[in-house]
Order: sequence, then C-alpha cells, then structure tokens
Amino acid sequence: MPGSKEIRTKIKSVQNTRKITKAMEMVAASKMRKAQERMRAARPYGEKIRNVAAHISHANPEYRHPFLVRRDTVKMVGLIIITTDKGLCGGLNTNVQRLAMNKMKEWEAQGETFEVCCIGNKGLGFMQRLGANVVSQVTGLGDRPQIEKLIGTIKVMLDGYVSDRFDRIELFYTRFINTMKQEAVMEQLLPLSGDRLGTPSGTWDYIYEPEADVVLDQVMTRYIEAIIFQAMAENMASEQSARMVAMKSASDNAGNVIDELTLIYNKARQAAITKELSEIVGGAAAV
Repeated sequence: MPGSKEIRTKIKSVQNTRKITKAMEMVAASKMRKAQERMRAARPYGEKIRNVAAHISHANPEYRHPFLVRRDTVKMVGLIIITTDKGLCGGLNTNVQRLAMNKMKEWEAQGETFEVCCIGNKGLGFMQRLGANVVSQVTGLGDRPQIEKLIGTIKVMLDGYVSDRFDRIELFYTRFINTMKQEAVMEQLLPLSGDRLGTPSGTWDYIYEPEADVVLDQVMTRYIEAIIFQAMAENMASEQSARMVAMKSASDNAGNVIDELTLIYNKARQAAITKELSEIVGGAAAV
C-alpha cells in the first residue's frame, strides 16, 4: 500500500485536474448556447437562397448549370471534411474521420481517386497522416467562423468540379441533433440532387441583369457556400456540446477517483495509527 504522503499528492493532483475540467465544462456550456444561436440564425438565409436557386434553375430549362449536371462516370471525387481545430471533445472528430476513411476505402475499391479539402486542424492532421492529397485547407477559424475565410478554400473545390477535375464532391461534417447526441454524416454536395434543391411550387417571373446564366452562376455559388457554412455552424455547435459533455464526464470521474483515494488514504492512516498503538501497548506490557 502506498504511503500517506503519496496518496495526498495524488489527491491534490486529481483535485487540480477536476478544477480545470470543471472550468472547461462551464466555458463550453456558454459557447454552446452561442453556437446554437448562430446555427439557428443561419438557417433562414440557407432556406431562402435554396428557394431562389430552385426557382431560377427551373425558370431556365435551356441552360443547365454545371452544378446540376450528373456525370455518367465517376473517376475523381472531391472531399470536404469539416472538423474542429481543438480536441477534448470526445469522439466527435474520430467519428467523422472514421466515416471518411471507410468511404475512401470503398471508392478506392471501385477504382475512384480523391482529393481532399480540410476545414479544421484535426481533419488536416488526420488526412496528412493518411497520405491523402490535400488540395486546400483552412484552420484557426475560431469560435465565430466567417464565410469570407471559407470562400477561398471552397472555391478550389468548386472550380475543380466546373473544370471536370472532380466528378462528384462529398461533404463530411457532424450534424447537431441535441446536446447529448451528434451524428457524423456524409452528404453529396455536387452535383446538386433534386431532393436537396427541391421543386418550386410555383413559377417566379425574373428580369435578369446582365444575363440569366451569369445570375444563375452567382446564385448557385452562393447556395453551395451557404450549405458549407451551415454545416460549419452545425459542426461548431456539436463541438461545444460534445466538449461540455466530455468535460462533465471527466469532472465526475475525477470526483470518483478522489473518493477512492480518500478511502485508501484513511485506511492507510488508520493502519498506521493501529500499528503505533500496538507497539505502545506491546512495549508497556514488556515493561
């Protein structure tokens, strides 16, 4: 059994760790509420730009935007993987990375190749260790990501699709369901499917300036950017929720460890006292 001094040192160390995890839990809870508000605030814009894109795309049947054209064969796949910049958020990043890795293995078995765009430091490090071809990246977006910082990274992938370098683009991120549950998902970003874009219930009459194809190009690009920004907001809310839950679990585990160490310490102290009393009684009896 370890000595009393060693046990006291361990208890003090675990208590300090619990203070840190408790503070991180409270910070994550505060950031989680703000991240959820930003996620909900981004939804009306995403829905409106989707509505406009659907109407414009159906209003011009003579012009098919490249984002709407499905390729007959798929040889090159573009991956956009959204992860966090920091850790200590449970299995959040591991789940989305495992999903991406499993899909990459499936595509390799089908003879497809891929290039990767990484949003977030954890995903970038994972793909570099995996030996994947990372063509664009952005890290250090902070707690309030701005669309301006994402545009350049996204444009590399969109230009690759328009120039036929990519036949399909897939988006990986963590969808926020509730505080206790987050789900790693894969969504086909391009070509845009009919389910995602939807069919307008009516027709809108547009006056185009300068030309219909120019306007449609801009609207479709804004729509894709809105989809990725919404996924980024979902991932940010998931990150803070997962971190809060992970830090709460760590704090609870630290409390259990402290209780166990305190019990061991009391047993060791009681054994030492009993031993001293026995020696005193034995010495007195010998005299």
